[in-house]
Amino acid sequence: MKARYAKYFLKFIRPAGTSRGILYEKESYFIRIEDEVSNQYGIGECGLLRGLSFDDRLNYEAILIQTLKDFNSGKTWDDIKPTLQEWPSIFFGIETAMKSLHASDPFALFDNSFSQGRAGIEINGLVWMGDFEFMSRQIEEKIHKGYNCIKLKIGALDFEKELALIQKIRKSYAVSDIEIRVDANGAFLIRDALDKLKELSKYQIHSIEQPIAPKQHRAMAQLCLASPIPIALDEDLIGVIERANKESLLETIKPAYLILKPSFLGGFEATSEWINLAKERSIGYWLTSALESNIGLNAISQYAYSLASSIPQGLGTGSLYSNNIPSPLHIVKNHICINSDAKWDLSQLKWIDVC
Repeated sequence: MKARYAKYFLKFIRPAGTSRGILYEKESYFIRIEDEVSNQYGIGECGLLRGLSFDDRLNYEAILIQTLKDFNSGKTWDDIKPTLQEWPSIFFGIETAMKSLHASDPFALFDNSFSQGRAGIEINGLVWMGDFEFMSRQIEEKIHKGYNCIKLKIGALDFEKELALIQKIRKSYAVSDIEIRVDANGAFLIRDALDKLKELSKYQIHSIEQPIAPKQHRAMAQLCLASPIPIALDEDLIGVIERANKESLLETIKPAYLILKPSFLGGFEATSEWINLAKERSIGYWLTSALESNIGLNAISQYAYSLASSIPQGLGTGSLYSNNIPSPLHIVKNHICINSDAKWDLSQLKWIDVC
C-alpha cells in the first residue's frame, strides 16, 4: 500500500452564517491509498470542521501524517483502527478510502441504486443565517426549486424576526405542502429556551436541532420532556465514543431524533452503532453532511441511501463552494442524484507523499 494526502481549502460562494460565526472557507484533507500490485486506488475525505469537530487539535495534520506512515510501513487498517478512536474525521477519511479501494469503482463505495445513478435521495433545502431579506430570499428560492422540506438556521437574528420569517412561510404553505425544520446550533439559553420553543410551535415546526448548547444533559432532558416541538440532538453526539456513554446519553435525554454526521462521529461504523441504539429506543434520525466536499458528500449519500430512510436528509451542501471537486453529484428538484454521464476530476488536488 502507498498512502498520500492533499490539503485543500474549500471557498464558500457566499459567507455562510451560523450561530457560532461566519464561515468563509472550509479546510479539508483528502486521503489516497493505492495498491501498488493491482494499481487500484481509493479516495476519502477527512471532514474536519474547525471549531466544532472533536478532533480539531493543533497536532491534527501530524496525526494524519503518522497514520499514513503506518500504512506505508505495512500496518493494516485493522491495526490502525484502534489508534483513531479519538480522531473521528481521520477515521472516516481512511475508512472511506479503504471502501473505495476495494470497490470496483473508487467512487461507488456502496452498490445500490443511488451509486448506479438510478435513484435519488430526498433532501431538505438549507437556509443559511443572514439578515431578514437574505433569509427570506433563500426560502423563496428553495421553494421555487421544488423543496418541500426547508431547514432554517436560527439563533443569530432577533428572535422576533426569525419568527416572522417562519410565519411568512406558514401564511403561504400548509404543513402538508412545506415541512419546516429549524437548527439553533445551541444558541438558546436554558432560561428562555422553552418559551422560544412554545412560540415556534405555533407554526407547526417538524423539529428543532440542538436548541441549547451541548453537555447540558439534565437541562436538555427536561426540555425534551416539556417541549411542544420534537428535539433532535446534533452537537451533543460529538465526542461520545464508547457504546456505554452513547446508551447513557440517549437514556438520559430521550430525544426525538438524532442528526448524524459520519465525519464527526467516527465514520460509518460509529454512525451505524448510533442508528442501532436509536432504533432500539424508537428514536428517529437522519444524516447530514459536515460541509464536506463532493468526495465526502458522495460517500455519505451512498451510505444514507443504503439505510432506506424515508425522510429528507441533510445532503444538499455541494453547491456551497466555488471550488468544489467536480463530480457527477447534482440536485434535481429536491433530490440529490448521480449523473452517470458526468466524470470526477481530481486534478486540483496536490498529493503529498509521506515517508
